[in-house]
Amino acid sequence: MVAGFGALALAAIAGVWISVRGADHTERVNHTYEVELAIEQVRAVIEQTETTRRGYLLTGLPVYLRDSQLTAAKIDTAVNALAELTKDNPRQIARIADLRRRLADLTARRDATIATMMAGYREDAAAAFVSETTSRPMRAIRYVLASMASEERHLLAQRDAAQRDSLRTFYILLIAAAMLVLLVAIASLATVLRYTRDLGAARDRLQLLNTDLEGAVAERTADLTRANEEIQRFAYIVSHDLRSPLVNVMGFTAELDAARVSLAELVDRADETAPDIVTDEARLAAKEDLPEAIGFIRSSTQKMDRLINAILRLSREGRRTLAPEPLGLAAVAQGISDSLRHIADDRGAEIVVERPMPSLTTDRVAIEQILSNLVENAVKYLSPDRPGRVVIRAHGEGPRRIVEVADNGRGIAEHDHARVFDLFRRSGTQDQPGEGIGLAHVRTLAYRLGGTIELASKLGEGSVFRVSLPAAPSERDPQHERPSQRFDRHDRG
Repeated sequence: MVAGFGALALAAIAGVWISVRGADHTERVNHTYEVELAIEQVRAVIEQTETTRRGYLLTGLPVYLRDSQLTAAKIDTAVNALAELTKDNPRQIARIADLRRRLADLTARRDATIATMMAGYREDAAAAFVSETTSRPMRAIRYVLASMASEERHLLAQRDAAQRDSLRTFYILLIAAAMLVLLVAIASLATVLRYTRDLGAARDRLQLLNTDLEGAVAERTADLTRANEEIQRFAYIVSHDLRSPLVNVMGFTAELDAARVSLAELVDRADETAPDIVTDEARLAAKEDLPEAIGFIRSSTQKMDRLINAILRLSREGRRTLAPEPLGLAAVAQGISDSLRHIADDRGAEIVVERPMPSLTTDRVAIEQILSNLVENAVKYLSPDRPGRVVIRAHGEGPRRIVEVADNGRGIAEHDHARVFDLFRRSGTQDQPGEGIGLAHVRTLAYRLGGTIELASKLGEGSVFRVSLPAAPSERDPQHERPSQRFDRHDRG
């Protein structure tokens, strides 16, 4: 291919070269014709001047004298034009100089004979003219002009020969380039045929690999789905089993608290009737140590109860079958805003829903929980330095929908951007109630819907949570199948 393009480039360069040479040759030929024409003009003017002078000397008529003077005045102009055309040729320049000398001599002779004629010495003028004819100055001038014409014809012959050589070289290069292009075309055709065969074989292999890959992906998807369901089931069972001993602990804590009250009353009566039998250690245990210990146990069991409830909610969400439906994001966002309006008003904040918003097809419950968690967190973690403002906005990016919840609250430090999505992990000052599962729940729901969630935030400047969701669920997404379909497919697998 490179050789073929090189041959074409060489042919193009040769074409340009021969075109330039042709134009130059044409220009030089035209110049030669111009020089020859100028030579003939000089010869004609000189001959006409001499003819009119002869007529005057023979007849004495003034009309011949006037014509002779008029034509003589044109000689210098014609010679100067010829000199200008031949100024690039040293040989022609020398001949022009010789011509000027001979013309000066002829002009002097002509002026002398005319002056003699005008003085009335006609015989003397005729004798002088005869003397000029004997010395033949016109023959020398004609010889100089003939030499100049011969020089131009010689140059023309040389230029024609050079032009023929250039054309011959061009044709040789053109034939060589054509042969090379033909060879390259044959080689390229063979290469294309071989490449086509290889491409067909590669396509067949790729199709086979894709078939195997689709089967492997389907099998792995089924395995992951079963593993996910097992994990969710395990979490549900574990959290459910943890609740039984927790209920017992909470019940015995209540009994201990009741016993602690009875014991405190007994110590009080003993202090009134027999203060000597109550030691300081017993009084401290009944009045302070036992209430404090029971309070710690109760707060810990309550916290554990909240964590277990959170795990159960996550487990139920993981086992819930998604039901996609067409949704207007603006209506969903407005509903979330209205439901949290009283909390925002209590905290002196406003919730703004920016319109217009695109529509999408997804699970209503999941998208409502995502927005509720994000907006509630934004309202919860406001900055005390400025009035709170939470903005819900959305737009489309090709086949996806981008939902953003932006606030001007406390912000999140950069090193906590990833950990806030972890289960039971929280960031910043812990002055608000919560178990640290909200953002983990949001990320889980976003993943189940086929989306992602990102955070952009600076400490003290607010946060922007960006959820990217598909505009419509994939037809092959097992999360959106009916339970019977999922069971049948897993069973077949």
